Amino acid sequence: MKKSEVKYRVIQTGKYTAMGKVSQKSANYRIVAEVKVNGIIEKSDVVGAIFGQTEGLLGEDLDLRELRNRGKVGRMEVDLENDSSPTEGSIEIATSMDATDTSILAASLETIEKIGPAKADIRIEDVLDVRSSKRDYILKRSKQILEDIREEEPGREKLREEVEQEVRESEISEFRGFPAGPEVRFSDSLVLVEGEADVKNLLRKGVKNALALGGTSVPERVTEISGDRTVTAFLDGDRGGDLILEELENSLDLDYVVRAPEGMEVEELPERKVHELLRDREDERYAEEPEESADDIPEGKKDRFLEELNDLIGTRAISVLKDGETVERKPKNSSLDSDTGDAVVADGEVDERIVNEAEKMGAEFVLGRSRSPTVNSGELRILTEAELDS
Repeated sequence: MKKSEVKYRVIQTGKYTAMGKVSQKSANYRIVAEVKVNGIIEKSDVVGAIFGQTEGLLGEDLDLRELRNRGKVGRMEVDLENDSSPTEGSIEIATSMDATDTSILAASLETIEKIGPAKADIRIEDVLDVRSSKRDYILKRSKQILEDIREEEPGREKLREEVEQEVRESEISEFRGFPAGPEVRFSDSLVLVEGEADVKNLLRKGVKNALALGGTSVPERVTEISGDRTVTAFLDGDRGGDLILEELENSLDLDYVVRAPEGMEVEELPERKVHELLRDREDERYAEEPEESADDIPEGKKDRFLEELNDLIGTRAISVLKDGETVERKPKNSSLDSDTGDAVVADGEVDERIVNEAEKMGAEFVLGRSRSPTVNSGELRILTEAELDS
């Protein structure tokens, strides 16, 4: 038998499949129909009736056999329950035609009145757009990919901060044989530290008048350099720091002594801690700033802030509250759309970008699980979960 003479084949178990060239992956639509026959029939009877009774009905362009030969129709699946009369079942036909031609073909199936010797009724249940599920997948997946890209992209403020740090580090120089910041040469104050790594860290944090002693002994030249300047010893919180302090007190007239927390070194300190320690010297250039506290926030508002923080756990998201209601929620690295809001709540660290967003909308509070040691604001209050919960 020639291949062109094969019209269909019957599978004894499972669904009957009429041979066609349209695969599931290339189909645009699937016609889904219900069939009811007053008698017991075979799947091959259904297929024969469809081909036979639609032949010549719609012209050559929409003839079912011609459409199948051109690869426009395929995967005709028939599923019957014919244990008893009447026989009921379903018909599915995949097409790669447009919506109009598919609708015409679907309507033609309802003109079939007999299948085999019995009266039949075919009704179209649905015409499914196969591409819509692909579009839904593309939409959801593209959103996930975009969020991943945004999370990995360094923000403008982060890049700026890194560039500024690199520039500051490059400014380290020597002054009379000691590693020093660029302002040591002409500043009327001097910060003495143990090593070059300490100078670099302070330089990254904006302290440009540090000079490294280079050991536990104090060279005579340091006495000459200090002269009549205001001298601060900024030392590690360990035994080495104790020894250097003892040596300095015997050699210099120190104005201030600043120590890193016990067990920590100056080169490890974050910016917030560096400025906090220097500020606590009570020097007018590091005037004491009022500590932020949540004690004056009404309990109801504090509870609402904590509730929102709890809702955001693990989402890496940021939300905007207005009059106690959540009016916007987006990925943490996204820009906010809201023009106004009372509070901005972040799942994670509050950084400068989030504070800037909150300031633009006139918010009163920014809240997060923690805050960057470099962030501050004169326009709103920055509070952490621990401060709210205290």
